[in-house]
Amino acid sequence: MSARLLRLASPQLPIGGYSYSQGLEMAVEQGVVCDAASAHRWLKDQLLLNLARFEAPLLLAHCRAAADEDWPMLETLAEQHRASRETRELRLESRQMGYSLQQLLQGLPELDEPAQAFYARLEEPGLALGWALAARAWGIAPEAALEAWLWSWLENQLAVLMKTLPLGQQAAQRLTSELLPVLDQALRQAQALDPDDWGSAPFGLALTSIAHEQQYSRLFRS
Repeated sequence: MSARLLRLASPQLPIGGYSYSQGLEMAVEQGVVCDAASAHRWLKDQLLLNLARFEAPLLLAHCRAAADEDWPMLETLAEQHRASRETRELRLESRQMGYSLQQLLQGLPELDEPAQAFYARLEEPGLALGWALAARAWGIAPEAALEAWLWSWLENQLAVLMKTLPLGQQAAQRLTSELLPVLDQALRQAQALDPDDWGSAPFGLALTSIAHEQQYSRLFRS
């Protein structure tokens, strides 16, 4: 794995990903996720029933459009991604992380002029768009950028669990070993899925995210 790919996938990328749990904090509060086994089930379902069916193929399409300089298609995909945020929290998460990534990239020399011009005229660039433009700027292939995104998602979710459950680092590493084959499966499915078949219905995630907006005591912003 190249240093540029590690840079993109790093939790140190200054876009605030550590601030978000994507509903997992509320799932812990409700007792849906209460131990390693239920955490495994939650994360596996997220990977295969949600991300692999919609989020991941949509992100891959963003990365391919950016690499090909297909700016009209990239703008259409960005609008589709924004419209797909089911809750206020999830939309704010994408918008705020997308804004942070925009500020980072526009201050770096690697982002070329066509991408700079495209970026500058958008009112609300989300995370998927920023991720695609970062991959373009750093010369990362679309498929590798998708794998980095899935890994960063999984790593962040495991970090959430270590903060909200009595789950230590060794248990988190065991979960990682169990879930890496699932991540690979989600990656393959996302790459093979026809755009006409994109779509998921993560009702549980949406309801959990809505409930999290009013959670009395919380560590995360979503």
